[in-house]
Amino acid sequence: MVNLMSKTSRIAGAVLGAVALTTSLAACGGDSLENDKAGSGSTADAGSGGKGSLVIGAAAFTESKVLAELYAQILGDAGYSTSVTTVKNRELYEPSLEKGEIDVVPEYAATITEFLNAKVNGADAALAKPLASSDADATVAELKKLAEPLGLKVLQVGQAVDQNAFAVTKEFAEKNSLKTLSDLGKSKIKVKIAAGDECEVRPFCAPGLKKTYGIDVAGIDPKGVGTPQSKQAVKDGVDQVVLSSTTDGTLDSFGLVVLEDDKKLQNADNVLPVVNAKDAGSQEIADVLGKLTAALTTDDLAQLNLKVDAERAKPEDVAKEYLESKGLVKK
Repeated sequence: MVNLMSKTSRIAGAVLGAVALTTSLAACGGDSLENDKAGSGSTADAGSGGKGSLVIGAAAFTESKVLAELYAQILGDAGYSTSVTTVKNRELYEPSLEKGEIDVVPEYAATITEFLNAKVNGADAALAKPLASSDADATVAELKKLAEPLGLKVLQVGQAVDQNAFAVTKEFAEKNSLKTLSDLGKSKIKVKIAAGDECEVRPFCAPGLKKTYGIDVAGIDPKGVGTPQSKQAVKDGVDQVVLSSTTDGTLDSFGLVVLEDDKKLQNADNVLPVVNAKDAGSQEIADVLGKLTAALTTDDLAQLNLKVDAERAKPEDVAKEYLESKGLVKK
């Protein structure tokens, strides 16, 4: 599974992270990227480089690393010299993207929108007036308003989405005729959720399930977000629901199935590239990455994550295999 980074607090974390931005950067010391765009942790250059060089940034979790490799390899195939550099978190890589030390990053629409909302408008204003929603197009429209004055360009948003997902065992779903979260609410079954302890107060977790769906949440079992322990607890019947992610490729191995968020409780954390407008804002780069964005699905991401985390494959290898299988790069 991916490093979920506590999806229940993702938006709040983006807001708080933006507030702590100045302090974080001052304290990061050697973690800063150098102006030569090399960056610590860069992979070997890929591509001919005839069209220039591009640094692709990745956050320090599996899914981001896989996406960065996909971006690097498809751009490399198009004639750019590309390298991937892993930066710990958004608080560090977003300023580097603005400066042009990083050229391209894979992002999540709702999360980056609220991060920039807090950075531009302040944390209090962002919490009082969130700009992200469950509507991907509306969220991206707000994101562009925030990003463009910062020298960032937001590219095409895709159908692949990494959101909170609530899963139950297949047997539990079949026994109670459950396909959606609305079905669970209507069933009036008391459920205990295996999640992080913050689920009890986060609006996209227990409070949202109660308010939006009328789900009777009897308690939170604090075993973590999408951890093997959480999923095992649901498999064993200790808990009834686990909080995981839509791109968690391990759910099936635990006999679990996701209940559809049919009333759109979760914000639109669809995957999309964000680039430095000056250095990587060309239409050609947008078109190349657009082919990948159009092809990539939520299930694709789940399977790529599974290969890295469960099968111990390298992100660059699973990215290469995927791009070749979709005919997006030359074999």
